[in-house]
Amino acid sequence: MTFTAMFSAALPIGIGATMVMDLWGLLLRRMGVATLNFAMVGRWAGHLLHGRVRHQAIAKAEPVRHELALGWGIHYAIGVLFAMLLVVIAGEGWLLAPTLLPAVAVGVGTVLAPLCFMQPAMGAGFFASRTPTPARNCLKSLATHFVFGVGMFLSAGLLASAQSAC
Repeated sequence: MTFTAMFSAALPIGIGATMVMDLWGLLLRRMGVATLNFAMVGRWAGHLLHGRVRHQAIAKAEPVRHELALGWGIHYAIGVLFAMLLVVIAGEGWLLAPTLLPAVAVGVGTVLAPLCFMQPAMGAGFFASRTPTPARNCLKSLATHFVFGVGMFLSAGLLASAQSAC
């Protein structure tokens, strides 16, 4: 399978899965559960462009221009990259007949990125250790990435259905 073919599949799968994850986040916020502010992701990325990788507390760092838009763009780009990982691991056969387990396994595995990289870089520590409720925050991240995995499965199923109809 060529890179172009893999990316052509990963793009709608990643966007669709990220949208599912965003709907999950919206539901959580409506239930009063705090979720990630993507402006902080954009702020971190803006500072990264100037060579600063780690912060004590990203919320206290100097705001950067267009940080919210930048954060949302990065959020969706990462969703596509994670979908690309799934496509590479699961292969072309999976794209033709998606199954839940590979998508959820990759989705759950991707939780290591925020727990071991983004949270420490933003000042929350490894596995949210510098937050008031590390275990709760880790479980919330795990649930969100599980939902992302389900979203990859659903998006791949829609893509396979659309392609078989053509």
